[in-house]
Amino acid sequence: MRAVVAAFAFLTRLPVWRGPLRDADLGRSVSFFPLVGLVLGLALTGLAAALANTVASPLIAVLLATLLAALTGGLHLDGFADVFDALAGGRGDRARTLEIMRDSRIGAQGAAALILLLIAKVATLAQVADRHDLLALLAFPTVARWLAALLIVLFPYVRAEGLGRAFSGAAGRVQAAVATGITVVVVAVLGPPLILPALGTAAGVLAFAFWLHRRLGGLTGDVYGAAVELAEVLMLLLSCMR
Repeated sequence: MRAVVAAFAFLTRLPVWRGPLRDADLGRSVSFFPLVGLVLGLALTGLAAALANTVASPLIAVLLATLLAALTGGLHLDGFADVFDALAGGRGDRARTLEIMRDSRIGAQGAAALILLLIAKVATLAQVADRHDLLALLAFPTVARWLAALLIVLFPYVRAEGLGRAFSGAAGRVQAAVATGITVVVVAVLGPPLILPALGTAAGVLAFAFWLHRRLGGLTGDVYGAAVELAEVLMLLLSCMR
């Protein structure tokens, strides 16, 4: 139960825990990242269902994106901006890229990437809302957080210290298998039409992770956050194309 609580405490702003969490708790919590995504999906689905046929789809999309950012505290959005700031400013230099990524300030490149990401997310959410595709709303946060769990286990953590080290150091194949099992059950229950979008999203995010691994020699916590944001948009986009 501490592992489940740790997953919600770290990935959301829900008031589930106020005490200290051990590294072992954080590592085991990786198993339940998709469960957190499913709860987020339920919140989004409830809001979309409540507003359907009464509010225009573009406005529903803005409200959904706002709710998701509020529930997660913008955690992954911050990582996305940091990664693209670092990639633009690092100019291929590994040490400089990692140094910029650690800087909490946002630059022009990161701000531009963040704006484009939010535009893409709102646009795809609007299309999903227009289609009344509640299953896609349930699935996309789950798939995105499953992929974050895979990246934590499959790729080395590049820094000698940092919060991401606690996850990668204590998470292993068991956690990846449990996270994958939860995601498979969710996607299977929601329906076969979501299988190809989930696989396409996984391919895109893993390719992104491999590319960064070659450039940096590993991944960081910011990369995990950027992967979640990229996966959310990809899953929504591919769901709209099915």
